[in-house]
Amino acid sequence: MYASSRIDLFADAVLADPYPAYTRLRELGAVVRLDAHGVWALPRHAGVAAALRDPAGYTSERALALTDRINDLVLTDTVVGTDGAAHARLRRVLSRQLAPRAVKSLTAGLHAHARALVDTLPRGEVFDGVADLAAPFVSGTVMRLMGLPDRDRAHLLDLADATFDTFGPDNARTRAAYPRAEEMFAYLDRTATRDRVAPDSWLGAIHAAADRGDIDEAQAVPLMLSYTVAGMDTTIHAITAALHSLAAAPEQWAPVRDRVVPAEAVLAETLRLEAPIQWFGRRTTRDIRIGDTLVPAGDQLLLLYGSAGRDRDKWGPDADTFDLARTDSRDHLALGLGAHQCAGNHLATLELDAVLTALTRRFHTLAPGPDAPTRRPHNILRGWHKLPLTAA
Repeated sequence: MYASSRIDLFADAVLADPYPAYTRLRELGAVVRLDAHGVWALPRHAGVAAALRDPAGYTSERALALTDRINDLVLTDTVVGTDGAAHARLRRVLSRQLAPRAVKSLTAGLHAHARALVDTLPRGEVFDGVADLAAPFVSGTVMRLMGLPDRDRAHLLDLADATFDTFGPDNARTRAAYPRAEEMFAYLDRTATRDRVAPDSWLGAIHAAADRGDIDEAQAVPLMLSYTVAGMDTTIHAITAALHSLAAAPEQWAPVRDRVVPAEAVLAETLRLEAPIQWFGRRTTRDIRIGDTLVPAGDQLLLLYGSAGRDRDKWGPDADTFDLARTDSRDHLALGLGAHQCAGNHLATLELDAVLTALTRRFHTLAPGPDAPTRRPHNILRGWHKLPLTAA
């Protein structure tokens, strides 16, 4: 016998607030069969961490999304959808651009960009933490580094959001998003060409890698998705989640304002509490025993990052509380672990630091706006659609 549940993680009500469902799944066991989707779920921190540390036993290939169509047509030859030597070959290209030394050189420009945006925010009046700050800051930064025209920012953000939405089951959201995911590939095919992106840009570096034979030519566009999809939405959601938590808790904002708590700690606690990517799929390559359950080779599992971050067995009875005094927030799994740890984590930290530095330089207080923030249901991403804030 094994633990099973009829919980549909992709129902609108669950997507609006998944945490009660995650709590129930953690109570049921270390691995739970999701009857609604015919896959297993790993809801506990220990189980997710063990799977991430064992890419040979839990493969990403043809496993990340819940439909074969997306795994085959969207995720083939992507850095997140490969393992072993193929993954290492692709990741080396990204690492040259996203390594700490390379990213550190961007610091002055990031801070100048953040200051320029923050200086336009109204003092004592409502602004949108998404549309007025996080989205233009992150997308503007990444578009420039990729070498793509700034006029395409809004369009590319829409395509990135849709591409992530296709990871879900064969539901209405996935089907509606698929044509826009196809458009992402079409956009890159026509816009991110050798003659249209600067050689010293991120996308220019991918073309150069193909020219050197470091990657195959057919892998160039799929590798670009690491920037155009994974490089924007996730960081925007992380920054706005941090701002939401800080605005709701003045006692947490004060040490950030006074530069007692570094951005790295803010990001870690934010990602623990609100993982921008709530899950990724894996597939077992051999029979694997998890707790009392034997998961057969070839079965698919969902690694529930959003649940792992609130596991009381790991984080204690206050796991659902945003607390910058927490000493082990860096143990979160929202950025992956091991071979598949997010290559852009250093850039995300610098981006959040630039935003927080600009905000604390100009404003003494940060508070929620008069209207409630809103989300849009999404198969895999969790973030704010609108985030009204005030600062003075």
